[in-house]
Amino acid sequence: MKKNMGSIDKIIRLVIAIIIGVLYFTETVSGALGIVLLVLAGIFVLTSFVSFCPLYAPFGINTCSVKEKD
Repeated sequence: MKKNMGSIDKIIRLVIAIIIGVLYFTETVSGALGIVLLVLAGIFVLTSFVSFCPLYAPFGINTCSVKEKD
């Protein structure tokens, strides 16, 4: 997998995941919506750690600032 996520993108995803986790565990969000958001938060954390978003690939989006070697 080629990295396609930059550091700002990863930080934003982690912050959103933390907010969703706090909302879920304080029972502000519950039920089916809470579970869906918790799964989404888990996906955000996973994609942040591997620096690859599968939804970016088909659209050619790349927020990673690493330059390729010639």
